[in-house]
Amino acid sequence: MRKVIDEFISYLQIELNYSSNTLNSYIIELNKYKEYLEANGINYLSVNKDIVRQYLKDLDKRKYKNTSISKNLSTLRSFYNFLVRKEKIGKNIFNSIHNPKLEKKLPNFLTEIDIENILTFSDNENYQKNIYTNRDLLVLELLYDTGCRVSELASIKLKDINCEEKSIRILGKGSKERIVYFGEYTKDTMQEYLKERENILGLKVSEFLLVSRESGSLTPRRIAQIIAKIMKELEIKKNVTPHTFRHSFATHLLNNGADLRSVQELLGHSSLSTTQIYTHVSNERLRNVYLKTHPRNNR
Repeated sequence: MRKVIDEFISYLQIELNYSSNTLNSYIIELNKYKEYLEANGINYLSVNKDIVRQYLKDLDKRKYKNTSISKNLSTLRSFYNFLVRKEKIGKNIFNSIHNPKLEKKLPNFLTEIDIENILTFSDNENYQKNIYTNRDLLVLELLYDTGCRVSELASIKLKDINCEEKSIRILGKGSKERIVYFGEYTKDTMQEYLKERENILGLKVSEFLLVSRESGSLTPRRIAQIIAKIMKELEIKKNVTPHTFRHSFATHLLNNGADLRSVQELLGHSSLSTTQIYTHVSNERLRNVYLKTHPRNNR
């Protein structure tokens, strides 16, 4: 089974251009399954519904949450689809297995006032301006202006940017391309940063927009560290990650009248149902406004 897992991971990496974080997640989930099969003397090619049910019971006994079980099932569904394409099996048994129901968690997002405060972080008395100030501001502005994933942000190359149209070509999940846009403030910050970019690189050369002196380009992990550092300096207690800006981007667009289909395309979601979670956020905001302001609701 190890050999075919390696083939599957290579397929995800080369053909679908999955990120290293996603690949590592797939490996972890497949190893979990592989260990169960080996411990019970089961061949992965002869798995049936009863075996899958027993496997799921085992995960439940080991106190795995429904989110973890769903993640594992999604991985196995993709793996067995790969086996079908390779004609190692006739049908994918996991296509008939439903994921456990999940409690819908509303995405963590920032208010528009929060965003304004964060984007003026360099004015804070605790912050000392340096050669990285405009780069770090650009990181925040691009995450919020474009709604891109942190892995997509780290992968932006200079050739992907059209400053005149204020647009960027993004290579998203599954090598799907889309165009995202940024505003005038971000354009100004980008131009200021590009004047300093060579000084940050030193003797290094990089095709990527966001660079560091140490490695030549910013990694998703480094971007998360930059954000954490700024939040600490601003004494913001909320848990703010790169994805928080993506959530905020979608929520604010919908709150200000954008249609769901447009937001879906800007986020690069393959399914509209993924984008619909943000309508729950908007609806909750409207509900709170109603409860606080309608005269017949207060007594």
